[in-house]
Amino acid sequence: MTVIWIVVPGLAETPEEFARVVELLPEEDVRVIDPWRTPITSEVDALRAAADVPPDAEIGLIGHSIGGLAVLRWALTRPLEVTRLVLVDTSLTSETGWRAFYPGARGDRAIRAVVRFLGRIGVPQLYGPAVRWLSVRIGSITKRDPLSKATARTRYGGQSSWLLFWDELASSWELAAEVGKLTAVPVGEIAPTVLLVATGGSSRFTANRWLAGQRRLADVLDGTVEVLPDSAHLVHLDRPDAIAAATN
Repeated sequence: MTVIWIVVPGLAETPEEFARVVELLPEEDVRVIDPWRTPITSEVDALRAAADVPPDAEIGLIGHSIGGLAVLRWALTRPLEVTRLVLVDTSLTSETGWRAFYPGARGDRAIRAVVRFLGRIGVPQLYGPAVRWLSVRIGSITKRDPLSKATARTRYGGQSSWLLFWDELASSWELAAEVGKLTAVPVGEIAPTVLLVATGGSSRFTANRWLAGQRRLADVLDGTVEVLPDSAHLVHLDRPDAIAAATN
């Protein structure tokens, strides 16, 4: 049976920027979740529905950044339906944020009110594309943004776009705590797992600590680690070939 590969992007990312990964896997069925339609931190059933996966399909999962936490939860809670797992510079289970800002908490409500106000007065429309440009400049070694200016304006300049980003960030802290509990006990059956770890560009400043955390996670999952010294955090822009190779 053909494996369906599902890609779950990270925070403030788009399906369009994973196009090169899809191109490098021409013989594979690769489906990229659109975070603007389905939040990254959604329950597994919602992610399955977004990818339109048949009930009996064999699934391979690719998750970047907080998308790595999402696919890891999927693989740990439904091990029989996941045959391969690729974690791309995944967020770690220790990244649980601040409880005062968890969804529904007082800090969260305050941030949401501010972000809604900024959306109403047009701040995302003015500065959203610039934020996108800056994130690529910082997060990538190649610094090549595959998004067109029109797509960047639509995605990052929407009135509610910054609220979406905040929701994903705050929800990712709860997700990290949940996955942390799943990995705090001996992990039973789990798909063969590859962890791609970026240590280049802006990532070099925290590379030793970051790599140590990734290796600890790999030990828990009995996974293998591939270090990418020629990539910063946005691995799908710097080394899409490494992601494609990890699916083999």
